[in-house]
Amino acid sequence: MENSPIFKPLLTTTHTPINAHFSKNASDFVVREIPLYEFSGNGEHLVMQIQKKGLSTSEALSILASATGAKVRDFGYAGLKDKEGMTTQYISIPAKFQSAISSFSNENIKILNATLHNNKLRIGHLKANHFFIRLKKVLPSEAKKLQNVIELIKNRGFANYFGYQRFGRFGDNYQSAKELLIAMANNDKKSLKKYNPKLRDFLISAYQSELFNRYLSKRVEISRFCESFSAKELAEIYKFDNNTIKDLKDQKQFFKLIRGEVMGHYPFGKLFLCEDLESEVDKFNQRDRTSCGLLVGSRAYEATGVAFRLEQEIMAEGFEFAKFANGARRFNWVWADEMKYSYNEEQAQFSLSFTLQKGSYATVVLREILGREIFDI
Repeated sequence: MENSPIFKPLLTTTHTPINAHFSKNASDFVVREIPLYEFSGNGEHLVMQIQKKGLSTSEALSILASATGAKVRDFGYAGLKDKEGMTTQYISIPAKFQSAISSFSNENIKILNATLHNNKLRIGHLKANHFFIRLKKVLPSEAKKLQNVIELIKNRGFANYFGYQRFGRFGDNYQSAKELLIAMANNDKKSLKKYNPKLRDFLISAYQSELFNRYLSKRVEISRFCESFSAKELAEIYKFDNNTIKDLKDQKQFFKLIRGEVMGHYPFGKLFLCEDLESEVDKFNQRDRTSCGLLVGSRAYEATGVAFRLEQEIMAEGFEFAKFANGARRFNWVWADEMKYSYNEEQAQFSLSFTLQKGSYATVVLREILGREIFDI
């Protein structure tokens, strides 16, 4: 990862890097999906809670399809889970395959329970994910630093960056996506032949994620600089008007809101513009609403004023290709729930667990906690 071309967004924490060993093996990295709704107990679909290790969701579905005679497209799932670690998630299959499932056995996939439901699971049909992480080779002095920074993140939240997983094994998804978009803009049919529809969607999504991370990193920079620089210095750096500088400097919380930016009710709800800044700051601090960044594309909810100009500046290259993707909004700032930790000094192991809203990355939280790229050392 050290020589990866992946853009490394600015951390919100400023402590010295913490030494601890992290491995995404089945014992030290555990993910449990929390469903969006209760299953009805009757219907034409069988919903199974599966536990898998060393397999991506796609690989697990291929194994289940081979064992049951179902097609991979017959399965439904709420989200993709990491290949590494131990992950638990829900998948659905037409109920007519129930008898075939009953005899299923695989050393890397365990069916924990199954029930009937009225509809097929679709992407996004999950409420959240719960994570357990065990860090090893943690000295007492490092454990104390971990406790301090976890308490900080627990109280103030974290920048909702896309994780490194989004950008490919070699970190080249963004560059591949640019080549694709240039080919699309030029209607280069020869080049476009190598991209099937699924690959196109995947790369464009990675491209949107890269620009989102760059924009959010700039917002984190602005927030950090507000704490370190005078109003005059901020005006010189960002060319903001006096009212915007005053708006930023008056805010006490770490992540600064900008008048005219798009906000959303938290953890879900409608989007709207930040017009009454003082009121929105109060509700942001109560975790009732949060700032929303842009996934550049057509038909996205637009910001206004300074917030609009900042997005245009940071994402300038993306607007050239906006017509090739559907735009959307994603939370810039989120909070972890049920955050707990413990330290075993004898074994030099530090354990932590927390719950994140869907779409947020545990490795992003861990990067903030450790104050460094998690696979650098």
